[in-house]
Amino acid sequence: MQIQAHEVDLPTPTGAMRCYVYRPKDTGSNPPKKFPAIILYSEIFQQTGPIRRSAQIMAGHGFIVIVPEVFHELNPFGTVLGYDDAGRDKGNADKVAKTLEAHDSDAEAIIQYAATLSDYSGRIGAMGFCLGGGLAYRAALNPAIAATSCFYATDIHSGMVPSQPGNSSLERTGEIRGELQMVWGKQDPHIPAEGRALVYKTLVDEAVNFTWHEFNGVHAFMRDEGERYDAELQLLGYQLAIGMFRRVLY
Repeated sequence: MQIQAHEVDLPTPTGAMRCYVYRPKDTGSNPPKKFPAIILYSEIFQQTGPIRRSAQIMAGHGFIVIVPEVFHELNPFGTVLGYDDAGRDKGNADKVAKTLEAHDSDAEAIIQYAATLSDYSGRIGAMGFCLGGGLAYRAALNPAIAATSCFYATDIHSGMVPSQPGNSSLERTGEIRGELQMVWGKQDPHIPAEGRALVYKTLVDEAVNFTWHEFNGVHAFMRDEGERYDAELQLLGYQLAIGMFRRVLY
């Protein structure tokens, strides 16, 4: 499926947020086709090459994919951090400078924007990697989100992204109403076994509809740049996500 792309700046309570939108091309079908949407959350580095390619892959399988700049309040439009020490330091500083409540209002702005698109079917999900996995999990608290795929989601178990008392994602897990998919690397030092166990127990205790997938992989195995990339696990990961989104959102 061919795709098209554009940028849009959305108003939010914390300032304008640039988003990158990838959509299937309408090939002249009558009536015009409509597609479900996915909010795709990046790592702390914002829309790098690997994140853009992930969005394009998902759009090519029949989804409107919206990639927000997760730290739009803290950086000029178009900021992309490098996969290096300086980029990690800046991204980690931004992560603790922005609250979950601000991410909540970002998600709501994207959901409202999707509803204005003529080719939107009215069904929406969320997906993310690393920090973005945690943000996708957070987005799943919004009742509009029908399906969510989280890849090696950081900060859920640790509560490192700040929030008001009693408003952490883990504490609000019971509010998730859509289907949830959790994908992990067992050799990931950022989410150790005890952290994964805490998230799993919480999901079970709160009776969330979820599936759980642990691979022999390191952190960021989906990222198609650098030494951590695992092409086999990446393919399995996309198959899991696309399968769930097509089943739930279509």
